[in-house]
Amino acid sequence: MAPNPLAAPRLVIDALSAGYGKRRILDGLSLPAIEGGGVTALIGPNAAGKTTLLRALAGLVPAKGSIRLDGTELTGLSVAGHARFVTYMPQALPQRVALTVFEATLSALMSARDETISTPEAHARALAALERLGIADLALRGLDELSGGQRQLASLAQSIVREPTVLLLDEPTSALDIHHQLRVMQLVEELARERAIIVVIVLHDIAQAARYARRIVVLENGAIAADGTPHEAITPQMLARVYRVEARVEACSRGFLQVIVDRAV
Repeated sequence: MAPNPLAAPRLVIDALSAGYGKRRILDGLSLPAIEGGGVTALIGPNAAGKTTLLRALAGLVPAKGSIRLDGTELTGLSVAGHARFVTYMPQALPQRVALTVFEATLSALMSARDETISTPEAHARALAALERLGIADLALRGLDELSGGQRQLASLAQSIVREPTVLLLDEPTSALDIHHQLRVMQLVEELARERAIIVVIVLHDIAQAARYARRIVVLENGAIAADGTPHEAITPQMLARVYRVEARVEACSRGFLQVIVDRAV
């Protein structure tokens, strides 16, 4: 049964194990339901299992256990089966793609649609995705001509034009300047609210995660170290245990959490 488009979807992860070859990264990981309508951020130190979890949710690595999207069990579906519901934007983007930004966005839209869509409508939707990200001026530029930051924005356009139920983003702001980081994070939060979709995003910037995410999941060695609202998950105790730093967590004048690191421990 497909997810109900009239209600915010729920993604439940139960006893999930995944890895690469004989190397198991996640071992029996379970999470209470991730609900649509807001951003869930995955944070944690390097090699904590964040990207592996995203790739397992996207069906890109072998996984055991249950990944249930409303009435649909995703574990065991083909990559194409996952793609009906889930769109994944990797951190490392493909090189030397001989398409323009507009062509790549249009191709992403058409490959994700089960039903037919008219050419004028498809073109309008592809252009709208580029305009929303502020990169319509790059529409006729080749992907291989773009800077790293521009290519990251073009890849995000290919992800959002699909209008997925679950949007998985692996460090989508890593190559962007401050202005574009804010634009992307604001857009992702808006899309989650407007479309009531599930957005799971890997971030290294803890303050950015605290500002834009409704829920923070902290991973450490493939296990859940903390899970809750930003105020619940981001604490000096968690930072000392997981990141091995002595830090203060304080609210700024606008109420956003700030992490001030004093020293490594």
